[in-house]
Amino acid sequence: MPDPASRSTAGLPLTRRRVTTAFAWTALGTATLGAAPALGDADDRPPESKRSVPAKLLDESPFVYVSPLGRDGSESTCHAELWYAWLDDAVVVIVSSDRWKATALARGLDRARIWVGDHGVWKTWYGGRNEAFREAPAFVGRGARVKDDALLERLLARYETKYPAEIADWRDTMRDGYADGSRTLIRYTPIG
Repeated sequence: MPDPASRSTAGLPLTRRRVTTAFAWTALGTATLGAAPALGDADDRPPESKRSVPAKLLDESPFVYVSPLGRDGSESTCHAELWYAWLDDAVVVIVSSDRWKATALARGLDRARIWVGDHGVWKTWYGGRNEAFREAPAFVGRGARVKDDALLERLLARYETKYPAEIADWRDTMRDGYADGSRTLIRYTPIG
């Protein structure tokens, strides 16, 4: 089944809308998340603390790109654009339970790097990879599987407003998959 992030709106792929980093910083205000105190020289700080994520971007961006982190802090090679909602100061997503974001949590890999914005489809149809998302504001979050029917309904309600043309094709699949375990609800809470 295709990822809902790759679905089209009125004939135009949803992933083709551009939310540039420059626009995010200038037009979306200065409220930030994830800015860490300097650990010394600015170049000594980890990449996720060199830029922060404007609060309005977290609320309004159509996508996040999530990469589970290994025990040594290395990124996985999975970075697909995902539908999400910013709820209770966390990024909330629902994914197929057999996908790496869910199976990484089952293996105890609960940290992930999260980029916020729309930088197009990560994996191209011809086998290439679009790495433009790496220029987006980012943070590290701690992921947790969540069994919370009320949170799922809040997520789907947010999807109704963020993805109005596509949600009808996915709502029941997400709800039924959550109920039967074939989909996993994940909350990524910013850390550090």
